Amino acid sequence: MITKKAMLASAALLLLGGWSLAQAAGQSGPGVDEGRPVDASPALPALDPTIRARADALFADADDVGETRALLVLRDGAPVYEHYGPGFGPDSKLISWSMAKSITAVLIGFLVADGQLSLDAPAPVAAWQRTGDPRGAITLRHLLHMASGLEHVETGDPVWKGDTTQMLFGGGAGDMAAFAEAKPAAAKPGEIFNYSSATSVILADILADTLTPSQNPEARREAVRDFIQGRLVEPLGMTSLTPEFDAKGTMIGGSIMHATARDYAKFGEFLRNHGVAGGQRLLPETWMRFMLTPSEDDPGYGGHIWLNRRRPPGADVALWPDRGPNDLFACIGHQGQYIIVSPSQRVTIVRLGITKDDQFPALRRHLADLTAAL
Repeated sequence: MITKKAMLASAALLLLGGWSLAQAAGQSGPGVDEGRPVDASPALPALDPTIRARADALFADADDVGETRALLVLRDGAPVYEHYGPGFGPDSKLISWSMAKSITAVLIGFLVADGQLSLDAPAPVAAWQRTGDPRGAITLRHLLHMASGLEHVETGDPVWKGDTTQMLFGGGAGDMAAFAEAKPAAAKPGEIFNYSSATSVILADILADTLTPSQNPEARREAVRDFIQGRLVEPLGMTSLTPEFDAKGTMIGGSIMHATARDYAKFGEFLRNHGVAGGQRLLPETWMRFMLTPSEDDPGYGGHIWLNRRRPPGADVALWPDRGPNDLFACIGHQGQYIIVSPSQRVTIVRLGITKDDQFPALRRHLADLTAAL
């Protein structure tokens, strides 16, 4: 008999070992040679040899940095380097993991700009509205800054005991928002930084509730898909972007979306241009400033996005503040998914792949070397 613990352990190992729902469905695009890498760079403008060498190293040094499946570098919005690992190509949809959090933040920003949500009003979560419930003081700002004060363990020891694994694969999987919103207050809102994929699911639940009064799962999914299509996919041309939903129709806004490297790059360019795409402002400058302003509890984190700033003592390293530009920022996902944006260099970099925990220092060093060369 397979126990619940064994099932969770298997799910956690799949999560940490590189499996994704996208792989199960088949990530490789049509016409991709499973045995050879795909290099789209030869058709692009000639690249400085130092830059090419540092980009190529992310594929060649797999023992150090893990498997790089896609690497795309844009300058001024135009690709200067594009390379894929064996079995992957320009049409391959790859999983976002926590890069999805930044996409969720932009979607919330649209609703704030529309006047349907308020950044500093109590978050509209029904479970928190009882008299005397301290969670009633939680705002969207607190959620976006990962400072809600809700009890949460992102990565457990052993891994299947973590709240994120329980939410994605365990008892909370059927209704992820209910799981996340039921957590008690462990601190005052705004008091501490606590990175939480569950927080992003709460934001996704608020997104759906704002877009439709229906609690029918299909109606919720369709309302969110239509909103994403009209506000993000069509204006940016991100036609491959595919969010996933739980059984209640709540988008898994902190962990599971899929897109091609080129479409992730379009999102990075949208952020680099501060909410402007195709010459049209889609997201207010005020929202972009909010996302890219250091939060009070962690200078290395803004509004659901990582900033190239020093983090508090003892916090895990996210980027490379001692080397890169101060205005550099990134969407970062589990196992080494990156959308890196350096406005002062006019550069966007997308790296997708599978990197183990002990390989992250080398991966960050390689990415910092590439950024420096640009």
